[in-house]
This record gives sequence, C-alpha cells and structure tokens, in this order.
Amino acid sequence: MTRATRPRWRVGYEERSAMLFLAPVMAVLGAVAVFPIAYSLYISFFSMKLTRPNRTPFVGLKNYTDLLGDEAFWGAVWRTVSFSLVSVTAIALIALLVSLLLNQEFRGRRILSTILLVPWAIPYVANALMWKWIYDSSYGALNGLLYQLDFIDKYMVWLGDQDKTLFLIANAFVWKEVPLATILLLVSLKSIPSDLYAAARVDGATVWQRFVHVTLPAMKPGFMLVMIYETMMAIRHFDLFFILTEGGPGSASHVLSWHIYVETFRNLSFGSGAAMSYLLAIATFALSYLFIRTLGRKI
Repeated sequence: MTRATRPRWRVGYEERSAMLFLAPVMAVLGAVAVFPIAYSLYISFFSMKLTRPNRTPFVGLKNYTDLLGDEAFWGAVWRTVSFSLVSVTAIALIALLVSLLLNQEFRGRRILSTILLVPWAIPYVANALMWKWIYDSSYGALNGLLYQLDFIDKYMVWLGDQDKTLFLIANAFVWKEVPLATILLLVSLKSIPSDLYAAARVDGATVWQRFVHVTLPAMKPGFMLVMIYETMMAIRHFDLFFILTEGGPGSASHVLSWHIYVETFRNLSFGSGAAMSYLLAIATFALSYLFIRTLGRKI
C-alpha cells in the first residue's frame, strides 16, 4: 500500500520510527517540564504549608483571591512594574545607540564589539556579587571613584537608601542585558538594504529623516524581540534582588519574584506561592502577547 492510498488513520513505518526515537525525549520533557508545571497548578488550589504537611484542604481560587486583596502583593507588583519600566527603557535606548555606533566603520570597532560581550558572558550570580562590591559602603569602587572626583565628601551607603536601591539594582541589570539587546538590534540594522538609504538621499532626506523613516521602521522586528525578552527577564528577575538586598532596605526592593520566594521557601506556604507564580506567568504572557500584537502587525 503506497503513501497516497494508505488511509490517514494508518501510521506508516517512518512515522512509527520517528515516534520511537522521540519517545525518550518526550518522556524526559514530561518529567522535568510538563509534570512540575501541572503539579504547581494543582497545588495552587490547595492550602499547602510544610508546617502542617498532613492537612492540605482544597480551597479552590481562595489563594488567588487572597492575593488580589493583599496590600503587600500589590506593593510588590508596583515595584516590579517600576523596575521593569526603568530597566527595559534604559536597555532599549542604550542598545539602540550602541548598535548604531557599531554599525559604522571605524578603527577599533571589532575590539569594542568584543568588549561589549563581556557583561553578557558573566553569570548572573557573579554579576550580582561584582555589583555588590562596587556598591559597598566601606570599600566599594563607586564610593572611591566619586570621592576622588569630589562628587561626595564621605562614603555613602548606597544600597541602604530606599529611594535609590531599586534604581541601583536596575543599573546592574541594564549593564548585564545591554549586550544581547545590542546584538539583536545590530542584526536588524545589518538587514536594511542600502538601496533604501540611497533612495532617501536622492529624495533629499536629512540624516534625522533617514533615521526616522528608514532605520526605525526596519528595526521593528529587533525591537519586538528586545522588548519581549527583556520585559520577561525584568519581571521575573531574582538573582540581583537576592544577593544585593534580599528585598531591603525595608521593602524598597521587595519585588514580585522576591515575594514569591519569601512566601514559598521562607513562609513554607507552597499553595499561595504557586498561585503567585501563576499570576506572574499570566502577566508575562499577556505582556508578550501585547507586544506581538502592537509591534508585530506593523512589521
């Protein structure tokens, strides 16, 4: 029986062979990815606390409704939104400027491109420890530099100031994420046909007009990737908050990812922690869909 005459419900030798080879991979994915996600959704409907492991009553959506009425939760959401807005905006602007610079021909461009990759290559934990030393109030490089330049007359406790803490953490996050965003935008710049710029020059367009009407529209796919990826990273980022401040001082850096950690692993409330995690996941998917709908339809 040939492929053309075989009924659609019949599975051929090639299909069976493919399923056989894919079966171990699918089993591993199910064990390490699908099952934990499904189980965390399951326990989000229960009042599960390790302090009373033998009593886990089913509470339905109560974990979710309690969170929506919790002031601490909304405070963490607001700080997460503030951190994400500041970080993603700074990353997009800096990456745009650097990508425009690297798109030009000049001596030392390859060396600068190599140096740009250094922050990206540093692991997140090492990056957080480095910035913790930089911000240190006793021997930090930031205090030493500003003191030598006479911008400050004494060493300051940078991470102890509630008004500055979130922005200082955002600065460390931006430093780590700018290289990847620059690469994505630089790829978009390289894909712009030179004929478009030549035609714009013939029409008498200035440098600014060519940038606004040729460069920016052609970079929309790169901007969409940058906005989606960096927003997801900023919303769920945890490493810097854990190593630099542990949510402090007070609640100045108590963002949603830190709130989930405290609720789950310090308060040992796995039910409400799982519910918070799913609310964070829903918000992330919603923002990604919004970016795709608003930027993708204009590409």
